[in-house]
This record gives sequence, C-alpha cells and structure tokens, in this order.
Amino acid sequence: MINVQCFAHLRERLGQNEITVDHNRISVKNLLEELAETYSLQTDSFMVAVNEEYADHDDIVKAGDTVALIPPVSGG
Repeated sequence: MINVQCFAHLRERLGQNEITVDHNRISVKNLLEELAETYSLQTDSFMVAVNEEYADHDDIVKAGDTVALIPPVSGG
C-alpha cells in the first residue's frame, strides 16, 4: 500500500487528507495518471514529494512510501 497525502484545495475537494493506493511499485507519472482518472483531477501542475523529498515523474514509489500531492497555490 502507498499512502497519498492531499493538501490545500485538493484535500477540500476530495473530502479527505489521505488516500491509500494498492500498489507495490509504480512510477510517479503512472500514479498521477491513475489518481487523475479515479478522482477526475488535473494533476499536471502538482508538485510531488515521496518520503518528504521532491520527486520526478520517472521516480518509483514503493509499498510503504508516503506521497504528498501539493497542488499549485495562488494568493498574495
């Protein structure tokens, strides 16, 4: 299982602050594609951190890892 933490307006939209995904290994890119399809999200502008370190789309997420989805924030 992979735990996906949701922040900012994403947490409000989904009504939860964490999603559990049933994978042993998956690339960040494929994880984002799956979440986009499952939850009707536009994930192309999200920043992603795996175990508290920023990740690239080709990085691999493994079971037990924690992924943070950080949507763009606007304001001033």
